[in-house]
Amino acid sequence: MPRDFIILECTEARAENKRPSRYCSTRNKKLQQGRIEKKKFNPSLRRYTLHREIK
Repeated sequence: MPRDFIILECTEARAENKRPSRYCSTRNKKLQQGRIEKKKFNPSLRRYTLHREIK
């Protein structure tokens, strides 16, 4: 199965002592070998922030 389920976590929320938001997504193991970064909405900060893949 070439697709992985991954969890994306906000990178800016912990610096502001807020709760980080998390999103579930998938990625293709063969095409995206590094960690994924996406801009997603963080409801506790009320803005779009950078979310990175966590293990």
